[in-house]
Amino acid sequence: MEGTKKQVFTIQVEDGKPGKDGRPAVGPVFRNILAKDGFPPLDPDMRTSWDVFRTAAGKYPDNRMLGWRPFKDGVPGPYLWKSYKDVYEEVLQIGSALQQLGVQPGSRVGIYGSNCPQWVVAMQACNGYSIICVPLYDTLGAGAVDYIIDHAEIDVVFIQDKKIKEILSPNCTSATRLKALVAFTSANNEQIKDAEQIGMKVYSWNDFLKMGKDKPVQPRPPQPNDTCTIMYTSGTSGQPKGVMLSHESHGMYVKGVDLFMDQFEDKMSTEDVFLSFLPLAHILDRMIEEYFFHKGASVGYYHGDLNALRDDLMELKPTLLVGVPRVYEKIYEGILKALADLRPLRRVIFNALYNRKLAGMKAGYTQKTASPFADMLAFRKVKARLGGRLRLLISGGAPLSTEIEEFLRVTSCAYFIQGYGLTETLGPSTVGYPDDMSLVGTAGVAATFTELRLEEVPEMGYDPLGVPSRGEILIRGTTVFTGYYKNPELTNEVMVDGWFHTGDIGEMTPDGILKVIDRKKNIFKLSQGEYVAVEYLEKVYVFPPIIEDIWVYGDSYKSMLVAVVNPHEENTMKWAGSNGYKGSFSEICKSEGLKEHILKELAAAAQKNKLRGFEYIKGVMLDPVPFDIERDLVTATMKKRRNYMLKYYQPEIDKVYKTLEGQRAASKAK
Repeated sequence: MEGTKKQVFTIQVEDGKPGKDGRPAVGPVFRNILAKDGFPPLDPDMRTSWDVFRTAAGKYPDNRMLGWRPFKDGVPGPYLWKSYKDVYEEVLQIGSALQQLGVQPGSRVGIYGSNCPQWVVAMQACNGYSIICVPLYDTLGAGAVDYIIDHAEIDVVFIQDKKIKEILSPNCTSATRLKALVAFTSANNEQIKDAEQIGMKVYSWNDFLKMGKDKPVQPRPPQPNDTCTIMYTSGTSGQPKGVMLSHESHGMYVKGVDLFMDQFEDKMSTEDVFLSFLPLAHILDRMIEEYFFHKGASVGYYHGDLNALRDDLMELKPTLLVGVPRVYEKIYEGILKALADLRPLRRVIFNALYNRKLAGMKAGYTQKTASPFADMLAFRKVKARLGGRLRLLISGGAPLSTEIEEFLRVTSCAYFIQGYGLTETLGPSTVGYPDDMSLVGTAGVAATFTELRLEEVPEMGYDPLGVPSRGEILIRGTTVFTGYYKNPELTNEVMVDGWFHTGDIGEMTPDGILKVIDRKKNIFKLSQGEYVAVEYLEKVYVFPPIIEDIWVYGDSYKSMLVAVVNPHEENTMKWAGSNGYKGSFSEICKSEGLKEHILKELAAAAQKNKLRGFEYIKGVMLDPVPFDIERDLVTATMKKRRNYMLKYYQPEIDKVYKTLEGQRAASKAK
């Protein structure tokens, strides 16, 4: 036995305080044990984001830095690589060319497109010449892009070729303020002419590199307190908010991850490889990449098709995978499907090996030593499906179900952790620990440069001094944003006494382990006065295999919950075949029989999870098309935009309520 002594992850640095004089009660303040004596100082060579990259380029010039898959006849080929030296030289050339355009320190430059080496070169050029990098959302379309260009007063945009038409569209009225577009490869002649008509110059990537090479300008390094990036959050309502993040906070993040990783026997090395597919316009992928650059490791970009991500996994063979819960849900579903195709005896053997390894991990063994026999016999095949070299999987963006996290901790032959954070906190503010099963189903504990506490939400009945301790999650630390760009009112609303109010509801154990249970604004009251935590219910109700996704809705003037369900296509067609239904998936989704079956599955899930009567779904509408960005139903990180969903589905919701009221009236009349 490797010992089952309970690990200590945090230290309490302040006591909780009861509410007083109209101020809400607050829970105790927790800090990571790595910062028990205060936040560690920054190293001289990582005081800014530019320091981190410049130092790495000098230390690891010949290491592979950025990889991509060029297409031939429409098919992605093997990965090609740029070294740290190659990238550093390109960064100086791009930065020098920007100087020729008159882009001054503190100016805003946009980057618009999918993840690729040019994205990072443009970002680092901004860093090296004290220019503020502003990512433009690749997934939100011209409306948000138009708003951000105008709001951030952007001068130049680096742009993926296929996105040029979005900027030149009549809908993008702010394009007239741009001095130039720099294409990731090149623009066509028609686009160049259209741009010239509104006073904008379009450069190919190679031409822009040559401009800088012909007239080199030395970098103009930023100061730690300078703004590094304005990252616009997609937001679940209204226009995006510009989150200002300093150079120093980037350095703090990298230092914090360094200290965290140094605790473990398995060390990160220059041989590690990260598969990047979450948007670089979002904080999680960007900060993972910055840490990889610090270590002289490699980042390979997916080829652009998330549905074919497994092809990139097999080609790149990464050692780190970072995804949102939906990515891991799909991996889990794929493994379960493969298991279902096995002969019954092999399934029995798999389950027995699973239970054996799980028992070992719960008893204190590491995932490597809990059952090498089970890994060799069964789980190495799961690892092979993920490229064969994965050492660490990280889930962020939203809570992942306990069942899936436990399953992947056992079967992936890799470490698996969850974290929690926001753009405003430079990504992960809490982090789980590998090989500690007590953290399964939680968001972990405070990260190295973070302090956490909960604050009372009296109207919801959440009390941080109660048992369990629950309330709004508050974050303080050196990686917290400096404010919302041009919006001091909103900044002052969320930053109170140095604490960032996240809007998320958390539950905290007495030793500082955090679980995210809901959104403050996603709690509503039904007509009978009962409060409903909608995100928690969606986690419960999405579990039946026939359900791909679900949006739960309640009206304060109604006493019942209803939902819009995306049925799982493959499982729905299996059900249809077994129950005598014929037709396309869309046609099956219109059948009353499928609605009735899904309502029974939802009721079973509610009963299994001991939900209260008012939390049961009473009526559903089925949509065969998954909730998507194109209809503004979800954000780029797949968070539901509930006000947009209500607007889109309002007619169907009204029909469902009308049907339920008719059924209730008929029942009373009997």
